[in-house]
Amino acid sequence: MRILHVSDCYLPRLGGIEVQVADLVRAQAAAGHEVEVATATPGEPLPGVHRVVAPMPFGLPVHPRGTRHLLRLMAARRPDVVHVHTGAVSPFAWMGVRAAVRARLPVVVTVHSMWDPVTRALYQGLDAIWGWSRWRVVSTAVSNAAARPIRAVVGGRVPVAVVSNGLDVSAWRPQGDPPPREHEGVHVVAVGRLAPRKQPVRLLKLLLRARRLVPRDVPMRATLVGDGPARGSMERYVRAHGMGDWVSLPGRYSREQIRALLASADVFVAPAPRESFGIAALEARAAGVPVVARAQSGVADFVRPGKEGLLGRSFDELVRSVALLARDGGLRASIALHNRETELTRCLWPSVLEGFEQAYALAARRRDAAGRGR
Repeated sequence: MRILHVSDCYLPRLGGIEVQVADLVRAQAAAGHEVEVATATPGEPLPGVHRVVAPMPFGLPVHPRGTRHLLRLMAARRPDVVHVHTGAVSPFAWMGVRAAVRARLPVVVTVHSMWDPVTRALYQGLDAIWGWSRWRVVSTAVSNAAARPIRAVVGGRVPVAVVSNGLDVSAWRPQGDPPPREHEGVHVVAVGRLAPRKQPVRLLKLLLRARRLVPRDVPMRATLVGDGPARGSMERYVRAHGMGDWVSLPGRYSREQIRALLASADVFVAPAPRESFGIAALEARAAGVPVVARAQSGVADFVRPGKEGLLGRSFDELVRSVALLARDGGLRASIALHNRETELTRCLWPSVLEGFEQAYALAARRRDAAGRGR
């Protein structure tokens, strides 16, 4: 099958969508498909990557004539399906949708983000203007939490399947005995972009509150990996509240460094309420680490309370969950053992590829039905 992926952002940019799309491309190519990518992200030439780039303020990944360029590319490459990847608002990706519809190609749109009320209102308004929900596309979301607001907008006019993000679980599984620990006590870890929408300063508040609920004779430290515009605010909060002796902000880590970090972790925290999936939390769960996350987020698709970790519907519940795991070594150990010994079948690449192939087949049927209706 010839597959053309369209995404505003792609390598060399590093983020959740960029990395996940690149991993999907590799997995599909390994499965024997012919896979190419169209992106508005500038960068060095890569095999099979078509960069539709224009000089834009702040390096924004968009092209003012993107639809025209993508139409030409689709006419030249004639893919069997166009797979578009969108965040909350992705102008270039939606140009890909319009181009594929005009070219009468099957279209699958994967939404990687959680639509908040403002985003839902935006898409409802665009639907009133363009009628995009009647374009015979097929949509997938990365979690049940991400699928619910999409279904509320499209009202059954667009099929919305849940296809999980993929993970090479074997790369994150702990091998052999755990490495010797350099520090005593409970090690809390979080990994993610330090952006305001992820509420990283609120994470520091959570840790400070949890620390006060844990006996002082239980040593506790936290490593918060990542970089982004909220880093300065976090550093100021750490200094203002005297957390520098037990909270570390080491910046961005490579995947290898994250794997090593998770080997020493006792608790992983993913506190953002609007987390559409939580690939870092999935990596932690695969590494055997108990996960604390919001019950409303996509993490709830692979973390059950008391099984793979603890879920909270409020900030206070998250605080109590972190404190409980810090105090209760037996609970931590039982969850960690369960995570190490239980497979994550729905997130394995064979399951993910099968889910997308079903979406591609449905998109082709909808395209054909639209053609017969003309």
